This record gives sequence, structure tokens and C-alpha cells, in this order.
Amino acid sequence: MKAVLDIPPRDAAAPWASFALRLMPWVFVVIWSTGFIVARYGMPYAPPLKFLCLRYGASLALLLLVASGLRVRWPQSRRQWLHLAIVGLLMQAGYLGGVWAAVKHGIGPGTVALIVGLQPLLTALLVSLAGHRVRALQWFGLLLGFAGLGLVVARQLEQGTLSGTNLGLALFALCCITAGTLWQKRYVVTTPVWTAAAVQIGAALLVSLPFAVLETEPVVFNMQLIGALAWSVLALTLGASSLLYLLIQRGAAVQVTSLIYWVPPVTALMSWWLFDERLGPATWTGMALVAAGVLAVTRSRA
Repeated sequence: MKAVLDIPPRDAAAPWASFALRLMPWVFVVIWSTGFIVARYGMPYAPPLKFLCLRYGASLALLLLVASGLRVRWPQSRRQWLHLAIVGLLMQAGYLGGVWAAVKHGIGPGTVALIVGLQPLLTALLVSLAGHRVRALQWFGLLLGFAGLGLVVARQLEQGTLSGTNLGLALFALCCITAGTLWQKRYVVTTPVWTAAAVQIGAALLVSLPFAVLETEPVVFNMQLIGALAWSVLALTLGASSLLYLLIQRGAAVQVTSLIYWVPPVTALMSWWLFDERLGPATWTGMALVAAGVLAVTRSRA
């Protein structure tokens, strides 16, 4: 950020660069929110794991081309390859597999976004169990967040839109992204984003492929499926990853963390607009409680 602001005022690009940097976290949140929409959009034409394997394969090919063209260095030790592979299994195969399978079994994109959006709260809870000090504001945020989730889950169980299967898959995705985040923070050293993503996605592809073969539903290629696949590869896998990397380099990662609580309502609005998925007052109230809880936790952590 400082490097941008130090450009002399006569440089006409400086205001635009500063504005673009402030806008980037919001762009990231919008792109991230579309991941849940894409799951619903492509679901009628491909089973979850087959679609994800197509996504992993195309993403891996592009990442390898970029890494080769830019001559990006690869991890320097077997240990780092192993840790990156574990992160890929958790944050790609586990998280995405859980989200897509949950949507396939009938859960709405807004609801699954709300459940996995509890990741900062679950992380704070696990940190407290590990013996680290958790502030009173963080405990208050935890209580708010889980109360909001309970309200949403109870309401949708009454309406029959949630089942033990799709709720369990969404919670599995939540546990995977939380574990992957903690593992990455603990064991993964700084690695160029392109090669790190290639290792992670390659590991996810190897693990997911045998299960995808067991899916009996065929893949029906049409423009809707191809569009969902293209957006998943270019906007989500490549675009969001590079954008997050740039934000971290520019010192704006905290802004992204603070804005994550906007993902569930943004996803819900997209789902209402595209799929006419209507959410009642209880669900919006639950989302507001979750947003307040995540905000309390992330602000106190910052």
C-alpha cells in the first residue's frame, strides 16, 4: 500500500492504483461467492466429483503452463511437497468436494455459504482449545455466530430443505477448510502461488479421481456446463488465487478476512436472482448474527 501512495501526485496512475487496491478485497469476495453459485449452475449436467476432476485437470494444465512460462521455482524439499499436498487434500478435495456434494443433495448455495463461512469462528475455537488466549469479544462472536447458524439450520430443517446428509457434507467442508487453513499457517513456507496451487490441485485430482469414476451419473457437455467449468478454472482457481496473492503482497489480506462475513448474504442474493431461492426472515436474521460473530472475531484477532 505504501509503495502505491508514495508515487508522486503528478503521476496520473496513482489515484487509480490506490482505488483499485481498495476495490480488490470486494472483488475477491464477489468472486469467492460465485463459487457456491457455480456449484448449483453446473450441477444438473455433471455429478460433483466428475465436475471437480475436470476443473482440477484444466486448472493444473494452465498452472503448469504459467509456472513454466514464468520459470517459477518449485518447492525445495519433499517435506514442503508433502505439506502442500495435505493442504490441497483438505482445501481442494475435501472442502470443494463437500460443498458440491452438499449442493447436489439439495442444500441451497446461500445456506452452504453460511455454514462454511463459520470457518473463522471454528478456527478461533480450536485455537482456544489449544491453549491460546481468546478474548471476551471473540467468545461473544463465537456465541453469536453459532446461534445464527442454529437459527438457520432449525428453520430449514422445519421446511425440509436440510437433511442429515447435506448438512453433514457442508459441515465436513467446514472442517476441511478450517483444518487446511491451520495446516497451511503451521507448516507451509512461502512458496510462489502458481507452483503451490499446482501441487495442491494435483494432489486433489489424484485423490478425487478414483471416487469420480464410481459416480454413475454421466457428464452432459453443453454451454451451461462449459461456462460453469470455464468460470471455475479462470475466475475461481486462477483469478481468486492470484488476486489473494496480490492482496497479501500489498498488505490488504486483513481486509479480505474482515469482508468474508459478506460472502453468505452476497451468495444468497445471487441465488435469489439466478435461481429464485427465497430466504425467510429467520434465515436473514441468522445470517446477520453469523456476520456479526465473524466480524467480532476477525476484528479482535486483527
